[in-house]
Amino acid sequence: MAHSWSTDQLLDFLVEQTVLASEDRPDHLDVTFEEVGMDSLAYLHLQTVVFDAFGVELPAEPPAGYTLAQILTAVNADARQEVA
Repeated sequence: MAHSWSTDQLLDFLVEQTVLASEDRPDHLDVTFEEVGMDSLAYLHLQTVVFDAFGVELPAEPPAGYTLAQILTAVNADARQEVA
């Protein structure tokens, strides 16, 4: 499962597979789910997809202030560790 996710892939996933409307797609990842109007069900779906695709377990409950950038970093850091 040693592959990574790009910024565009993460944002595309959120638009295509969750409740994030394309017009609300942020132009950066330094935002939280709450800031872009996403709920805990969208996070749960993201958790499942990330685990199934990358074998990465995201926190059961996102920590306060957990940004999309931190999610992407967690996924990609784990992918890099598998390659090493």
